Parts: sequence; C-alpha cells; structure tokens
Amino acid sequence: MASLVAYEDSDSEAETEPAGSFHPVGQMEDTSAMLRPPEQDFGSRVLDATGGWAPSLVCGSHDDPTTCRLPLARLWSQDPGSCPSQRLRWPRPEPEATLPASPPARPSLWTSQAPAGHVPLAAARSKQVRVCWEPSGSPKPSLDARTGSEGPGKGSSSLQRKRREDCVVPYIPKRLRPLQALSTETDSGKDTEARGPLAGRVPAPLCVAPEVSEFIQPYLDSQYKETKIPKTVLFHLRGHRGPVNSVQWCPVSARSHMLLSTSMDKTFKVWNAVDSGSCLQTYSLHSEAVRAARWSPCGRRILSGGFDFALHLTDLETGTQLFSSRSDFRITALRFHPRDHSVFVCGGFSSEMKAWDIRTSKVVRSYKATIQQTLDILFLREGSEFLSSTDASSRDSADRTIIAWDFQSSAKISNQIFHERYTCPSLTLHPREPVFLAQTNGNYLALFSAVWPYRMSRRRRYEGHKVEGYSVGCECSPDGDLLLTGSADGRTLVYSFRTASRARTLHGHTQACVGATFHPVLPSMLATCSWEGDVKIWH
Repeated sequence: MASLVAYEDSDSEAETEPAGSFHPVGQMEDTSAMLRPPEQDFGSRVLDATGGWAPSLVCGSHDDPTTCRLPLARLWSQDPGSCPSQRLRWPRPEPEATLPASPPARPSLWTSQAPAGHVPLAAARSKQVRVCWEPSGSPKPSLDARTGSEGPGKGSSSLQRKRREDCVVPYIPKRLRPLQALSTETDSGKDTEARGPLAGRVPAPLCVAPEVSEFIQPYLDSQYKETKIPKTVLFHLRGHRGPVNSVQWCPVSARSHMLLSTSMDKTFKVWNAVDSGSCLQTYSLHSEAVRAARWSPCGRRILSGGFDFALHLTDLETGTQLFSSRSDFRITALRFHPRDHSVFVCGGFSSEMKAWDIRTSKVVRSYKATIQQTLDILFLREGSEFLSSTDASSRDSADRTIIAWDFQSSAKISNQIFHERYTCPSLTLHPREPVFLAQTNGNYLALFSAVWPYRMSRRRRYEGHKVEGYSVGCECSPDGDLLLTGSADGRTLVYSFRTASRARTLHGHTQACVGATFHPVLPSMLATCSWEGDVKIWH
C-alpha cells in the first residue's frame, strides 16, 4: 500500500506541477533532479543505507498529512523491475554497491531521524561542505573541518578519563621538586640535545693550554704557606641547569687551575676557575644525574658515576672513554685507591660496595655490609683500610653508621666507631694528623682517630652549621689549620681545627651549600657549590 501511495503521489506531482515550482511553505521542490546528474544537487538529497543518494522528505505542514510527499528517491532501487515508469529513473545508472556479509538495518524513510552523515542544506552552506567525487561517479562528501560528531561518547569518556588521571598527582618531597622540574625541562628538549653515548655523542678533547697558569706559577717552587681565609667572590660560574653535587680541584699542582663540578643535570664540567672562570668542556656521558666524579691522581682523566648505573673513565686530552661499565646500583660515591691508581671503589643505592680494576673492566672485590645505602667512602693513609658511611639510622644500627674495612680481605675491621644515631653524609681525612672527620646530620662535625680502634673525640666538636638531610661536604685546608664545611642554609663556615671555634662565615648562596674545597696550591682561594646550580670562586 505504501508503494502504491508513493507511486501515485510522485506521479501526480510530476505531471501537474512544473519543474522548479514553489511549495506552500516556501521550499522549492526539486523535481528537476530527474533531468540532471546527481553531482549538480547535493543539499536536497541524503545518503541512504546502501551508499546511494536520495532526495529528502518534504512536508508542507504538520497538520495536513496530505501535503507530505515522499521524495523522488528510488523505493524500488533494489528491484529495478518494480519501477512503474522509466521516467522516474536516474538519467545514468549507478554502479552497484558491494555490501558486507551482514548489512546494517536500513533506516525507515518514514522516520524523522536523518541517517548517519546527513548534513542539512543550511548547515552545509554555513560549513562550506566540499563534495569529492570518486572516479566511479558515486559522490562522497568530505568536510574541510571535521567536527567531533564521530563517536562523541567515546571521545568524552576518554577525555574524562584523561582528566581523572591528570588529577592524580603523587607526592614529591620538597628537596626533589627542583629535580622533577629539571627532568621535565630536559625531557622536553631531548629531541635536540644528545644524551651521552646512547645518542652517539663523543666528548671533544679538552683544550688546555700547555703553559702553567700565571697565578699558580709563583707558588709551585715554594712551600705551601699559611692558609688565608678569602673574603670576596672572584668568579661566579653559571652553566649547570640543576643542583651541583660536588666540586674538586685538579690534584696536579701544575694543572690545578682546572675545577671539576658534577650536577644533577646529567653532566659534569671542567672549568678554568683561576684565570678566566670559563667552562673548558661539558661532558654528557650519563642519561641520569651525575652524583659522583673524581680526578685521577695523574690529573688527565675523570672517573664519573651516576644514577644511570654507568661508570665512565674519560681521557681529557683525547676525549675518549678508557673505561666504561655498568654497575648493579646507582652510584653515589667513588674513590681511587691511593697506591694502585687502576683500582677504585664505588658505592651507592645498595648494601654492597665493589672494587673495580680499570685494566680488566671487572669487579675484583665486593664488600657486603647488610645496609641500605653507601653515602661516602674514604681511604686511610696506606690504602690497606678504608671507611664507609651508611644511612643506617634505626634503633639498633648506631654501630653500623661508619664501618672500617680491610681492602684486601674484604673483612670488617670495626663497626663500633660512631655510636650516635645520626647518619654521616661525608668523610674527610686530615692532611697531617692521623685523624678523620665525619659530617653528621646532628648539625656538627665529629673528630675520630684514623687508627684502630677509631675512637671519637668527646672534647672537640665543630658546631654552628646545618645539614638537614643534605649531602653537605667538608674538607681540611692543605696545611691542616682550617676546617671548611657548607651548610643547608647557604652559608660556608670556616672553623679553626685546633680550637673548634668559628673563624669566618661566608654568605654566598641562597640555597644549600653542599660542597666546599680549598685550592691545593693557592693559599687564599676556595670553591663552593650549591643546590641552586652555581659555583663560586672565593679569593
């Protein structure tokens, strides 16, 4: 019955009304579509379920159902023989569409809901719909600017899920927040900046003048004089993009104008800190923070270890790596053996320390301490013994904070050294007397004997600075008269070794000063570094 009504309506409309006549509601009836190809009219037709195009349904009034006319679409397109008149066919036949095995249900023409992909005429004109025609002649509209109409539920759910994930922010300690910001900044520029040997970067040779610095030359042939406390800043070295962990002068007197600095920005630098204050070379060999680096006793190589488990020995003159290996833990402490310079001991985020031989690139000894982390390592005079400080701070671990080891047998000599429940982030040896000092988190420096049984002095204690969990370093002057230490509040304090009184306080940093060292030749020069990423040379 529906087919009969559609045929009579469409036939009567085609016979009685001329082409291009207006409908009572003001809509122009498109009966001329029978006489022109489908590419000339797009707005008045919609895409049916089979991929063909059909004119849209036109209704004159909601009250008069007789004014609703079916479009001139082919209701009999699936059965060509059911067409009562050849004049209702399209001028040229369309290629048959290949349907899938299970075609979707065809929407009813009597429903008011438009099929998927339908764009009204007004919307098509406002959005500037561009029609692309395939070679086969079947039109497929493509929008210049696609909207979010495809899968709105799926897109909104993914957006809500992303927002929920972004709202979950893990807690980050205050001291690690600068490291996170630095890591984010570094990761954003990692496409343009190489990340060490993994990215194929080979360090360039260090350009060092063969002559000795004119400031150091007068002191080479004379005996070291009394150390003078500096007052002013000579150079302010900026170049690191993260906290600077440590600074160390070159141990060779003729090359002692060079200063080594390690940083959490995954690099270590060599500076000319005496003549010009310029950076001689930057080494990006590590993919994580460089926590420890040491000059070799010959002054021509640098041993570095970082949080990426990597160990590298770099020759400064050629820029090549003479030794490269990987540890089982993150490196936080490195020390060369005082006699055999081909052997070094490293410790870190592990209960085990290891001694490496550079010539064979193998571990020659292991030292198991059943502790959590090694903070610092210090060789005693002959090199047959060394000390290690740990982060053990529980109720029954006061006897394991500082441990003395036999280097050859890997046996513990003593662990009854420091009986107070404070960790010791750094150790230093006195240059002339058989004693060593330990920086403690109790905000004081403790003095110990360097021979067995390594007793602590109860009468001499250096107080006045703050540690507060930072790895604050300490060091003695070359003549042994002064003791230098940093502070968590940015100060640098100088103590008299004999009287334990404070000789001078230097205010040079706004954040924690974690490293300070005297120049080995010049009697009135020292270097300090801070958690804000700068290095200062005092004179």
